[in-house]
Amino acid sequence: MTVTAPYGSWDSPISVSMLTEAGVSLAGVSSDGGDVYWLEGRPLEGGRQALVRRDTHGVISDATPETINSRSRVHEYGGGSYAVRDGLVVSCHFDDQRVYRINGEDPVPITPEPKLPRGDRYADFAFHGDRLICVRERHRDDREPSNTLVTLPLDGSDKPQVIIKGHDFYSSPRVSPDGTRLAWVAWDHPNMPWDGCELWCAALAPDGSISEPELVAGGSDESIFQPEWSPGGVLHFVSDRTGWWNLFRLADGHAEALHLMEAEFGFPQWVFGSRRYAFLPDDRIVSTYSDGGFHRLGVISGETLQPVHTPYDHFGWSLGVCGNQLYTTAGSAWMPMTVVGIDVDTEAVEIIRSSLDVDMDPVRVSHPEPIEFATTDDGVAHAFYYPPRNPEFAAPEGDRPPLLVLSHGGPTGATFASLELGVQFWTSRGFAVVDVNYRGSAGYGRGYRDSLRGNWGVHDLDDCINAALFLADAGHVDGDRIAIRGGSAGGYTTLCALAFSDVFAAGASYFGVGDLAALATDTHKFESRYLDSLIGPYPEAADVYEERSPQQNVDGFATPVILLQGLDDRVVPPSQAEEIAAALDAKGIPYAYLAFAGEGHGFRKAENIERAREAELYFYSRVFGFDPADELQPVDIAHEDAL
Repeated sequence: MTVTAPYGSWDSPISVSMLTEAGVSLAGVSSDGGDVYWLEGRPLEGGRQALVRRDTHGVISDATPETINSRSRVHEYGGGSYAVRDGLVVSCHFDDQRVYRINGEDPVPITPEPKLPRGDRYADFAFHGDRLICVRERHRDDREPSNTLVTLPLDGSDKPQVIIKGHDFYSSPRVSPDGTRLAWVAWDHPNMPWDGCELWCAALAPDGSISEPELVAGGSDESIFQPEWSPGGVLHFVSDRTGWWNLFRLADGHAEALHLMEAEFGFPQWVFGSRRYAFLPDDRIVSTYSDGGFHRLGVISGETLQPVHTPYDHFGWSLGVCGNQLYTTAGSAWMPMTVVGIDVDTEAVEIIRSSLDVDMDPVRVSHPEPIEFATTDDGVAHAFYYPPRNPEFAAPEGDRPPLLVLSHGGPTGATFASLELGVQFWTSRGFAVVDVNYRGSAGYGRGYRDSLRGNWGVHDLDDCINAALFLADAGHVDGDRIAIRGGSAGGYTTLCALAFSDVFAAGASYFGVGDLAALATDTHKFESRYLDSLIGPYPEAADVYEERSPQQNVDGFATPVILLQGLDDRVVPPSQAEEIAAALDAKGIPYAYLAFAGEGHGFRKAENIERAREAELYFYSRVFGFDPADELQPVDIAHEDAL
């Protein structure tokens, strides 16, 4: 029997604890012969990232012991934390950032103890004979870290030796099949790698040293993604020189397009180790790509792309191949992210490991509806709309649901149509959700991505506002009960929405940026010049920084805010949230501030993930005036009497 109850108060089968107990995060898929490897982020193990192997007999087991947390802190966001060859695993360990050799034995460190704890960080490993080549980020006191490419012996018998230096950043070292050439990507401040970077190639000696370096592609206005050698020794790469990240190869010293189309075969390099294409045994290329916000799979032969039909709408950022079998992570609106094997010829799919340990009843799942809507400057923006859905409940006649507007991080990131418990948590309780791919988001071409240049805090905000108004004007949601939430850059957009507009009735900022000037002067190296393109150079554009900083415009705040912050965050330090809280307190605006010890930029521990979501639900219940079905631990809301 269907129960009539107000939106927000529906009893949901998705508990707060299910967000951590029922699943893991999956990433970093690769293959080694017939073995498949991937990384599992496990909230119930304190957020530890474990390397897992499925062997040729189908047996799944951890490839790293409990003492190893396979996470790199290069660029703070990490990625590329392990590599495997013939069963030999090398992995960095989060606690000390040293590199360990693991081969059916206790982990053996092969990099020295740094002078500064966790001061030497490694990522993006490439095997070269009995050596490794990788990125090293070296931290020394208060100086800007140095980033280089280094080589070191696999047995740890010698210290890492710098083979390439001079640029601000490096990534993607790739050794040719015959071991005589090395390709890599480099870029300099103020560029981010998706703004412009360079592809280099050099002769490589057995000891890891290089000679005759040559710039072969890229530049300050061209982004290069994933250089890769074909089995025959031809260098391939992804470039956005046409306005879209498409595949190219180097032929007679010139870049030759393989298959031009208005689709994205690359993605912003926020983390190391991203791979979206690989070579099949017959020299065909299998690749995932983004098309209109959805992911697709195809095989390129000559200049022709043959689609591979799958039930998936979203593919992860890493893959491996064995024969004609592709291994990656994939998901859809109905299916959570899963490690899968896909035969690219027969299109047969093998499920290897799901990110969820529970089966979601399809009738309970809110399916995303892609929407396009008009926005400022004659623009069009994109989003996925999730209506409330719980077959056991109905709202009173004439009632409309509250809306949560989700603003993704990056801001040069994107949101995708894959099953997420975090979204279904809200829709199953009677919330509508709109997940916005505002201008600047990846997946829609360089022009769409570049439209945020100089406009951060403007276009992203406008698009979140217009997504909400589009749904309210269509009668889908209650225009008086709209909240906005986001983390990191999405937290900044959230705070901007509350400081500079009156559309939203509440907001939730997860480690969001409140003071742009502070971010420009007190953040890690990778993003220390990011705002040059998003806002303008600092301090020359100091007036723009102040104009767009929520913290400097707290007079515009008039609606309740909940702030959630990790105390170990180096990307957005806790001082940002603390100063916003102080300003809200001085103005008498209802707010809650929850700080989590031991958490950085993104929450990984089960108890903190659960507490944050529970607190957010409680906060909305107080602001929007409904009684949640859950038994929630109250949150201390300052100035609650003003609600």
